[in-house]
Amino acid sequence: MTTPGERAQPDERARPGEPQRPVSSGPPQDSKAPQGSPGAQGSRPATTPDARETLATRPAPAAGKAPAGDPGTRPGQAQLGHPATAVLDEAHLGDIEGALGRIRLGDEDQQRSGLKRKLITFLAIVGPGLIVMVGDNDAGGVSTYSQAGQNYGYTLLWTLILLIPVLIVNQEMVVRLGAVTGVGHARLINERFGRFWGWFSVGDLFLLNFLTTVTEFIGVSLALRYFGVSPYISVPIAGVLLIAITASGSFRRWEQALFIFIAVTLILIPLTFLSNPQWGSIFYHLVVPGVQGGVSSTAVLLIIAIVGTTVAPWQLFFQQSNVVDKRITPRFIPYERADTTLGAFVVVGGAAAIMVVAVYAVAGTHLAGNFTDALGVANALALHSRVLGGMFAVVLLDASIIGAAAVTLSTSYAFGDVFGIKHSLHRKFRDARPFYASYAAMIAVAATIVLIPGTPLGLLTTAVQALAGILLPSASVFLLLLCNDREVLGPWINPRWLNILAVFIIGVLLVLSGTLVVDTLFSGLNAAKTAIWLAAGLAGTGVLLAGGFRFTRSRRPPRLPHPRTTMTAAERMRWRMPPLALLKPVEWSTGTKTAMLVLRGYLVISVVLLIVKAVQLGGG
Repeated sequence: MTTPGERAQPDERARPGEPQRPVSSGPPQDSKAPQGSPGAQGSRPATTPDARETLATRPAPAAGKAPAGDPGTRPGQAQLGHPATAVLDEAHLGDIEGALGRIRLGDEDQQRSGLKRKLITFLAIVGPGLIVMVGDNDAGGVSTYSQAGQNYGYTLLWTLILLIPVLIVNQEMVVRLGAVTGVGHARLINERFGRFWGWFSVGDLFLLNFLTTVTEFIGVSLALRYFGVSPYISVPIAGVLLIAITASGSFRRWEQALFIFIAVTLILIPLTFLSNPQWGSIFYHLVVPGVQGGVSSTAVLLIIAIVGTTVAPWQLFFQQSNVVDKRITPRFIPYERADTTLGAFVVVGGAAAIMVVAVYAVAGTHLAGNFTDALGVANALALHSRVLGGMFAVVLLDASIIGAAAVTLSTSYAFGDVFGIKHSLHRKFRDARPFYASYAAMIAVAATIVLIPGTPLGLLTTAVQALAGILLPSASVFLLLLCNDREVLGPWINPRWLNILAVFIIGVLLVLSGTLVVDTLFSGLNAAKTAIWLAAGLAGTGVLLAGGFRFTRSRRPPRLPHPRTTMTAAERMRWRMPPLALLKPVEWSTGTKTAMLVLRGYLVISVVLLIVKAVQLGGG
């Protein structure tokens, strides 16, 4: 087991993501020796993974400063990156091939100014952010938002507005990690913090993603059941479709297919306007927090589920790996940020629309406050119009397909990171069999579980969303640590204001999950007061830690300046993370290790108690 203070010894057989031996010319080839190793000096380094930059255009490090990764270079010094970078393999080099455009290797046209050129570049880049966000409104999301609308009317709309900055902050950080490092999220955690923490994080991901994929097939079965199609027909066909889309061997075809499904979600626009929306009440509840009937443990569980389905751990792993797979590099980070921001508003708009539709479906009937599942909402809409019910069923089916595609691919990307296998949508099936086989196997097993008679599908759907909300703080902590790692991001590390905002977001997530834990142990307590007390306790702990940090400041070495202040904008755009084997190991203080172990223990207890609470609510 490797701790953060130790460096994992590389295997003699290099794995994808590890440095490779320099070659005399051409793109890097699969190799068994480290690139940039001491014995390789004098050879021409392999082409960097920056698809817009060759080694011939990379300036040499400033005089008197060692290359990145050199023990003589301080993390705070200006660096232009090591000539050898942590490229996974040659599949991650070359043209950016997006669904809506292409940026060719060496094409300098994207450097021209002008609105038209910027729009063309954005269309080529857009994809990872939009897909990961729309994937949030999956089967579990449709079910959760429908439950919020059916049981609480418009009164929980405010939760969605608060989630916009959470979505943008979290996903912007993984955008930088993917573009600058060229390495997947699971790989970075495993290499920087050791196998112990790596397996904890990826273990959580594998379990949660598998259960989430099961809920996607639940959505498929419910949606097509509205049209009279048996699950024994709909679920296998959906599974085959998902495998065919992903195993095509073309990143561009995969993204184009996902964009078609994203376009189908636009059905929500006319569906919303046909649902007699009460605009005054909608805008009021978007900005004024409240809970119909008062705050209760059931409402808190649902709010945590909304958080979990809108801001899920799988997003971090998916978007970082997808950015790497699309070959996006630092100079295109602003465009990918715009892609992510667009996606955040799209997902929140879609979630609000589903709530509004659910309110209309049950208004004035005995169904209000008695949510069963998303099919129940479609059937309730059918009482108004069979067409409206069909439109909602199509939305549910479409959301399930997009969610299954993104969540399962997130798992396969992480699988490739952990086990060192080739994992890229640019590769043909014969060239990456384990990668595609892991995807197909997860689809097949998840679909099979849905077809087993007696499986508690409704309970599973609700519990999975809440589980995602509870596990998110742990994933966010590792994300924050990586984005403050100067060895990994250099001039792209977080500014102080972003760290403060990220810590606040993590604190809110901990309060929500802690409220659920306390309510499960002591069901007689008031959930709202519990949340207030937990928030006060967490804030007090933060103040004490900040005071202690300030008191011991004189005993610590002086803070190094932010690396971006030591280099020009052009140098920053060319900076890439050097090979992982050349990075200085992470060193955790005793306090940091203790805090991480406490967090892990707390999350394990929370997960167990969540299962207890979900079973209680399900009448089990």
